[in-house]
Amino acid sequence: MLFPDAPQPWIDLSTGINPHPYPLFELPATAFSRLPEPGRNRELAAVAASAYGAASSSNVVPAPGTQILLPRVASLVAAGRAMVLGPTYAEHRRAAAIAGHMVEETDDFDRLADADLAIIVNPNNPDGRVVAREDLLALAETLRSRGGLLIVDEAFMDVGPLAESLAGDVAGGGIVVLKSFGKFFGLAGIRLGFAIASPGIAASLDDQLGPWAVAGPALEIGIHALTDKHWQETMRARLAGEAQRLDALLAGHDIPVMGGTSLFRYVQMPGAGALFSVLGGHGILARNFVERPDRLRFGLPANENEWDRLSEALAAWRSGARKRRMRK
Repeated sequence: MLFPDAPQPWIDLSTGINPHPYPLFELPATAFSRLPEPGRNRELAAVAASAYGAASSSNVVPAPGTQILLPRVASLVAAGRAMVLGPTYAEHRRAAAIAGHMVEETDDFDRLADADLAIIVNPNNPDGRVVAREDLLALAETLRSRGGLLIVDEAFMDVGPLAESLAGDVAGGGIVVLKSFGKFFGLAGIRLGFAIASPGIAASLDDQLGPWAVAGPALEIGIHALTDKHWQETMRARLAGEAQRLDALLAGHDIPVMGGTSLFRYVQMPGAGALFSVLGGHGILARNFVERPDRLRFGLPANENEWDRLSEALAAWRSGARKRRMRK
């Protein structure tokens, strides 16, 4: 067990989930006592289409999270060569392998044009990299010309440059866009996500999921939250301000921020491992990367107490680093 003597409660900054979740409300009893009505699922699809910029509800497949969609979407093309633009989630490689593809991760965007299946997270996790919409459309056309498929995971596009989304560009086929509800709305536990695709692909995916794929409470929360434009706009502004605050706090301790989104910040530095350990000793969990030991990712603190504890832990790390330099 890491850091068994760390003070409680833990502050978990290892995720990219909004620490200020959408406020829960009283759900109708039927959301729990009855199977979900097909009409309610169609309503959620329509609401999601409007929220995400898809042409119509026929382009949208609600699902119990994007995790369950990934291998199904990867199976839309015959098993062949899959390439994932990395570094990014390991789960995308696993899903493509489940679908029978030979999978390779690359940091070279141009190499994706040689794949049968190309997977891009946009904006990327963990570094916040954004690939321009025009470049994605050109790649999709290349893949489509020989029966290939482009998957774009837009899990963090709610806090990204919305103009770069491909949600409105799926009509011609060859593109599937994935949307995660839980990250921006801070409700990962309800398990809700969407595939956005041409009507034919969307219908195929919907058939695979079958009836009642999305639970009644998730349907109600999704419809309510996705239509709440005021909350979304206010939250985007709040998160942007808190990301700037985190950048300033890290910079004040000589910790360079290299990228990220307004839900997480990405750090690259020689002493990342030592910083991770000091934070852990103070009961604060950042996201470290075994394969990239000089990188860390920080989520946002949830309240002033967490901000204060993070500040104190960073001050302790900086003091210890200064003492180590003086002893050399």
